[in-house]
Amino acid sequence: MPRWPANYKKKHPNRNYPKETEYENRPKQVKRRMDRNTARRKAIREGRVHKGDGKEVDHLGSHRTGRLRRVPTRVVSRSANRRRQPNR
Repeated sequence: MPRWPANYKKKHPNRNYPKETEYENRPKQVKRRMDRNTARRKAIREGRVHKGDGKEVDHLGSHRTGRLRRVPTRVVSRSANRRRQPNR
């Protein structure tokens, strides 16, 4: 099953998919993704979130770089998590 609709690339012609893939596969980004997945699994074990409930595990604070291992988390709705942007 494809991850994106068939016409996705036509709607987003300015995206550079090879560059995105290269960035996502960097060791630092792999570790951050691993930390995010670990936090989600821990929240599932604790019963704070469930598969398909529309909730996400949010890391408190603005952590734009570095590991996320010891960062406290909270459960928020998907829309609230996507709406919140760090200070730039």
